[in-house]
Amino acid sequence: MANTLTGLVPDFQEAMDIISRELVGMIPAVKTDARLDRVAIGQNVTIPVTREAGASADNTPGVTAPDTGDATVDFVQVAITKSKHQPIRFNGEETLGLTNAGTFSSIQADRTYQAMRKLVNEIETDLWVAGKAGASVAYGTAATTPFGTAGNLSDFAGALGLMEINGAPTNDLQLVVGQSAMNNLRGVQSTLFKVNEAGSSDMLRNGMTDRVQMQALRNSAAVGVHTKGTGASYLINGALAAGETVITVDTGSGTILVGDVVTFAGDTTKYVVTVALAANVFTIGRGLIGTVAENATVTVGNSYTGNLIFDRGAIVLANRMPAMPAGGDNAADVTALTDPMSGLTFEFALYKQFLQNVIHVRLAWGVKSIKPRHVGILLG
Repeated sequence: MANTLTGLVPDFQEAMDIISRELVGMIPAVKTDARLDRVAIGQNVTIPVTREAGASADNTPGVTAPDTGDATVDFVQVAITKSKHQPIRFNGEETLGLTNAGTFSSIQADRTYQAMRKLVNEIETDLWVAGKAGASVAYGTAATTPFGTAGNLSDFAGALGLMEINGAPTNDLQLVVGQSAMNNLRGVQSTLFKVNEAGSSDMLRNGMTDRVQMQALRNSAAVGVHTKGTGASYLINGALAAGETVITVDTGSGTILVGDVVTFAGDTTKYVVTVALAANVFTIGRGLIGTVAENATVTVGNSYTGNLIFDRGAIVLANRMPAMPAGGDNAADVTALTDPMSGLTFEFALYKQFLQNVIHVRLAWGVKSIKPRHVGILLG
């Protein structure tokens, strides 16, 4: 093995070329906050979230300007919660034998690829889980894959409508779907790959298109199934006004979990639970659109595949190199390389041991959904 990592950079770059073809959809779709690069594991950084403006005031002529304009700025806290590595170790005899056989370089690249793939997939899953848990509303039918009717793009329109109703910015919307939904887009929605109708050959030639109805379309292997809670027969305890997010119930039994989709009698909106039921109280991700009467029935929707639509700034990914002690540790060499598809920069550290060397591929990260009103679920 080379004494430094310089000689192995071509192997690492080869692995980057492989990893960049994985189904990475969440990582390039979310916001990265550079301020989190300077915090320790578990240490919070406060990110301001501005409230909706209050009622407008009449313009009344006077000697002085009105004594108004103060506002309360809310905050959410984001932390780097994980610092992980994938080790790649070879001893001297293995290195000599594989080099003589002419396979050391390719095996080294394959093992590096698998190490990065493992970390990327874990971050993708963390982001999907955070997005699902931090969503506000849902569109579609649980257990029915969207885009399944030829020539019908109402799932795009419905997902976009969620964000428009919630007041989310629409200039950088992201739609991250799982493989089943993508299969329908590629196999059923002919309007997307007919060049004369779509205006582009991207879907026809490459199986992917850029934007549909203001939504950047992305495919992620992390999109999975949410298993609903067991809650049944709950009733609203006390009439609720429009805008309420904390829901008190009585009677009934079973669990209502984070990520469950609930509806209330008299309101067809599909709200997403962001704080699970405890002591007969749970929280939804956006305020009620209308009033809900006392003793209205609470219905917990079925299990679903959670495709996500969100504004880029609604979900935050913080990632950095693992923190080093003053003076460094006993790594013989350290370098960093950036994966061109996910945008993640991995640290590679070489540690010399007795008759063997080990390379650590590593990263530290944390995720958070900071604006539930700007995150929705396209049910599948």
